[in-house]
Amino acid sequence: MDWNRYRFRSLWALPAPPATVYEALERAEDYPRWWRQVREVTRLDDTTGVVRVRSVLPYDMTFTAREVRRDPGAGVLELALSGDMEGWARWTLAPDGTGTLARYDQFVEVRKPLLRRLAVPCRPAFRANHRLMMSAGARGLARHLEAV
Repeated sequence: MDWNRYRFRSLWALPAPPATVYEALERAEDYPRWWRQVREVTRLDDTTGVVRVRSVLPYDMTFTAREVRRDPGAGVLELALSGDMEGWARWTLAPDGTGTLARYDQFVEVRKPLLRRLAVPCRPAFRANHRLMMSAGARGLARHLEAV
């Protein structure tokens, strides 16, 4: 097992139709407004930006996110990630009653040196940190969508 590789999946039940959720998710520069762990997003061009995140544990992760698939009709938004972590992330949206079920899948290898050194003893804490970040994101996006 490579202790520096992580696969995550999160499911968010959101109170808006898929098209509305998709519009919010494709505007990454707005994430810090509703997702407190996304500290900063700097657009580099129409498909690429630098993102800095920090959850409960005292470390930042900075990475470049480059859009590789944007398909609003299919409800898919996929990104290639490089920097403190290398890999990919994908949002897949589906109708769920009057709202949306948003599925977030991520497969990454941590590249940040300190986190690589702590991979074995701290893996449970890193996974919990990610779960807390994703839970906060779901709550923040739900509030944001209700206010729109």
